[in-house]
Amino acid sequence: MNPVPSSPDPERRPAAGQAAGRGRRSVVPALSVGCLDDVRPGSLLVALPGLTDPTFAGAVVYVLDHSETGTIGVVLGRPSEVRLGDVLPGWSALAVEPGVFHAGGPCETDTALCLATRSAAGPPPAGSGLRPVADAVHLVDLDGDPDELVGEIEGLRVFAGYAGWSTGQLAAELAEGAWACVAGSSADVLAASGGPALWQSVLRRQSGRLAVLSTAPADPSAN
Repeated sequence: MNPVPSSPDPERRPAAGQAAGRGRRSVVPALSVGCLDDVRPGSLLVALPGLTDPTFAGAVVYVLDHSETGTIGVVLGRPSEVRLGDVLPGWSALAVEPGVFHAGGPCETDTALCLATRSAAGPPPAGSGLRPVADAVHLVDLDGDPDELVGEIEGLRVFAGYAGWSTGQLAAELAEGAWACVAGSSADVLAASGGPALWQSVLRRQSGRLAVLSTAPADPSAN
């Protein structure tokens, strides 16, 4: 990651004879974007304005798995026009609105990944087909029986495809300033907002210059 100059020491006083206000520079808070050590299941990768790749410009990625072999996540807030009821009719009743597939990323777009939130504390029941990711978020086995999850989950969303990074790839992109890694919440996965609105809402809850970025276009190439 490129070094960012540290902020001046607030206890430092002007040298004797220096006129008050003369030679002062305004203090710009450092842009804290996180690093590879901050990436973990449940965290968010938020595309920064410098990332102009149309696949990920303005994207918010929910991290599902991260290890020394790579990183996997799904892009949030990109609904498609394919209704779940037309492909997975048994699961559509448990899906939150809009009941459609979401574009989870460019990898294996014919693969469906399902995420659900669960309000109950403790591990999910054995044989439920739920695998914990982080906090209340669970991966759902779509080969299971959806009736077994009635009353067990608050809602689910199905993603077509996923986003993936091989060893070293995400570290390089973070160092280039393409992404900010921030804490995620269970509510992000099933959020009603999407696209630029989701991107801006995630940045608004950050601090410092990241919060200021929420006023910028999520995808500068759209201007």
